[in-house]
Amino acid sequence: MSRAVRLLDLVQLLRRRRHPVSGDSLARELGISLRTLYRDIASLQAQGAPIEGEPGLGYVLRPGFTLPPLMFNEDEVEALMLGSQWVAENGDPRLAKAAMDVTAKVAAVLPLDRRAQFDNPSLLVARRGKDNKDVLAPVREAIRQERKLKIDYTDLGKSPSSRTIWPFAVGFFEQVRVVAAWCELRRDFRHFRIDRIAHLVATEERYQKRRAVLLKEWRKQMGIAPR
Repeated sequence: MSRAVRLLDLVQLLRRRRHPVSGDSLARELGISLRTLYRDIASLQAQGAPIEGEPGLGYVLRPGFTLPPLMFNEDEVEALMLGSQWVAENGDPRLAKAAMDVTAKVAAVLPLDRRAQFDNPSLLVARRGKDNKDVLAPVREAIRQERKLKIDYTDLGKSPSSRTIWPFAVGFFEQVRVVAAWCELRRDFRHFRIDRIAHLVATEERYQKRRAVLLKEWRKQMGIAPR
């Protein structure tokens, strides 16, 4: 591994962490000595990378640091293609278009050998049947804006009801799409299948808790470990 590639890998490792990571851990992941790691960090800092920390305390990369387009290896190209295909097939029209735009932007910076792999992928996503994708876009918008939704919903027993919900996440399962939300009617977290939402109205009313708080409380209630 060249030193230039190693420095880029080090930046990528730091990008993945929200909290300080020890020098020992970084050196182990890169397969280098601790002394070499310290030299690499000093080199990146000298070039303007906002890496904070010191030996014994750990290191963290401040948010906002960007690099020019990086070279993708074969696994990364396949991951990008597979993810983009999946979103194009399973997302709403706006999300599908965004996935295709991302694909085009990535393809534009690839060298010829990687572009061939990109244009002729070996990993394919099966096409799904039609579902209620038109509901997905306003749900995603409500989540971003932290606004309440009014929905007409039919449950598994075919009982209809009208709900006001605070949506904070969408789960993409193999056969269904599920909105995780706080339900004002039940005063608890509930999960609503997209294909069972008969009608939806987006409101201008913000819900009383931040989305991150709702997500954290939902994870705790569901017994899901934080990422």
